[in-house]
Amino acid sequence: MIENTLAVILAGGTGSRLKPLTADRTKPAVPFGGKYRIIDFTLANCLHSGVRRVLVLTQYKSHSLQKHLRDGWSIFNPELGEYITMVPAQMRRGESWYSGTANAIYQNLYLIERSQDKWVLILSGDHIYRMDYAAMLKTHLDNKADVTIACMPVNLERARCFGVMSIASDGKIMSFEEKPSQPNAMPGNDSQALASMGVYIFSKEELIKAIQQDHAEVASSHDFARDILPRLIDTHRVYAHEFGGTEGRVTQDRYWRDVGTIDAYYEANMDLLKPLPALNLYQNDWTIRTYQQQTPPARTVPGGSNNEGIFINSILAGGVIIAGGSVQRSILFPHVYVGDEAFVEDSIIFNKTRIGDGARIKNCIIDKDVAVPAGEVIGYDLKQDKKKFTVSEKGIVVVPKHYVFG
Repeated sequence: MIENTLAVILAGGTGSRLKPLTADRTKPAVPFGGKYRIIDFTLANCLHSGVRRVLVLTQYKSHSLQKHLRDGWSIFNPELGEYITMVPAQMRRGESWYSGTANAIYQNLYLIERSQDKWVLILSGDHIYRMDYAAMLKTHLDNKADVTIACMPVNLERARCFGVMSIASDGKIMSFEEKPSQPNAMPGNDSQALASMGVYIFSKEELIKAIQQDHAEVASSHDFARDILPRLIDTHRVYAHEFGGTEGRVTQDRYWRDVGTIDAYYEANMDLLKPLPALNLYQNDWTIRTYQQQTPPARTVPGGSNNEGIFINSILAGGVIIAGGSVQRSILFPHVYVGDEAFVEDSIIFNKTRIGDGARIKNCIIDKDVAVPAGEVIGYDLKQDKKKFTVSEKGIVVVPKHYVFG
């Protein structure tokens, strides 16, 4: 039945909490893990789940995302009714841009109405996870549901950032509250709450009616989690689907991250460097596709001082050269150059950045096309770093794209 499912990926957010990484690109287009973009994980889930019709709704600074989808995801055959189509905001209904997740669907409702699909899968383009949506659709059909919401347990402190639900023994959702100040704990587990992952399956006709009804409500903020889902709980069959269960074809790692802040983004990248990473990119049953640049292999070479270039517990993309420097617990994207006696530690370095001889970099995210001067020190004196760069709550220093040192 998954072949009768249309996926709609919401990819238009500004990602303000990720700035400066989102100063020139939308959040789903932010690089991740040495070679990917964030949206690749959602698209790979669609690919492996058998979802072959995908609409990507964009709005904010979408050129980088558009180029990535063109170069890396032009893989479906339109003659077989398959597509990944990027849909920019067009003001088809009124004179405003998207004003909420449900409003993004409302302004493109004509695409859903003319679709022959029976179910609509609503997804976010800015989460890191692997999930078989076919298993979720099975839950939807088994329960004869109008709406199914993917969920997972999170600790109570984190739950304040999510939609929190309570469910009956059969999985029917009894209540849903977006970002509650005092989340309700799960029965028998006082330390966790059941949180929405922002992944929804709607029966198509019910989605159309819910969206139209929502836009007739003057007071609505036109958001799925704040308005539509709480309203449907009392009148429709709304069920939960547990993420990471035994169903589905993907090896379950139960990893899901909303990388909406600098610290969350940094930590999700660093998770990949653990000896047993919670998200294992090396499993062959659910590979993550991306645009693959044609690059030479990464290599280490001796520097001018005859020091050998070394790297320890790091991810190196193609084209990386470590010329007498040292890289430890870091992720280097394509064509990064690390100079002689430079030291890079616990950092993420984007494409085509050069680390000058003798520079010291620690707890940093350096965006693309930056030339760090020889002897520069970043990440060791946060008081000084804050005068020039963005520094996160946990002390991660972010150097913006094309930054020119004085």
